[in-house]
Amino acid sequence: MPWTTSDIPDLTGKNAVVTGPTLGGIGYFTARGLAAAGARVILAGRSWEKLDAAAAALSEEVPGARLDRVALDLSSLQAVRAGAEAIAAATFDGGGPLHLLVNNAGVMATPQSRTVDDLDLQMATNHFGPFLLTGLLLEPLAESGEARIVTVSSMMHKLARKAPLGYPTVQVGRYSPWNVYSQSKLANLLFTFELQRRLEKAGLPISAYAAHPGLASTRLMANGTSRRLIAPIASISEAAVHAMAQTPEAGAWPALMAATYPGLEPGTYIGPSDAFEARGVPKPVTASRLARDPEAARALWELSEQTTGIAYP
Repeated sequence: MPWTTSDIPDLTGKNAVVTGPTLGGIGYFTARGLAAAGARVILAGRSWEKLDAAAAALSEEVPGARLDRVALDLSSLQAVRAGAEAIAAATFDGGGPLHLLVNNAGVMATPQSRTVDDLDLQMATNHFGPFLLTGLLLEPLAESGEARIVTVSSMMHKLARKAPLGYPTVQVGRYSPWNVYSQSKLANLLFTFELQRRLEKAGLPISAYAAHPGLASTRLMANGTSRRLIAPIASISEAAVHAMAQTPEAGAWPALMAATYPGLEPGTYIGPSDAFEARGVPKPVTASRLARDPEAARALWELSEQTTGIAYP
């Protein structure tokens, strides 16, 4: 039988973190699904205004929802460290360890921009920030005795021709927003599969999973390359996406399945079930051959540790 949200088990007593829970987005519906099942959800995002809006809407849709909010800017390594400290404090203040981390937040095909750490904005937000955050939260996750880490990738990872293994503070050649985006989403999968290998080797009671939402009609595309177009063209582009895509609520299903489905094999990648993985109920899907390259994964891991200044077990 296909997976539905009714298959989410009782999560009472569990603590979860969802990054990027903007109202109406995939992270929001991921948080809603977890909260509705009884989990205490820590909403982690850049804007207090958006966090407040998401928390207010969740409280209305899920009466009695247990929510916390933490400021987290994944594009800044210093801000990630501060956010991780706040998440750990919020977790322990609420009683008990951390059971689930959903690395959902990201940016898509933004114009070329460098962060305060002189990193590409997309690579910093989509990969280096989550890499650092996950490492900083390993201890509270391990203390749960059975934790999961879910990182949201994209079917766009299949368009990446090579792994992003160049020196991260150096831009080589012409900047292509979509190429960098696809590489950052490839990095999500290389990270997930290498993380699972390392968790097993270290004997930590944590499992790593990846998910992708298919083609979901969120504001992410409109906030990316289309914002550089003149307004009429941007509107047409957004309208076309809405016509072909599934809802953000359905886009959250793969992450929810990866986060909660009992007995799911660690390292599984979940996506929509139609022939093109654009829409439909979630199921295990296959990543590209490059995403499953252990040598590329190890090289990216070493580069990521050097860039973020963290050493995993």
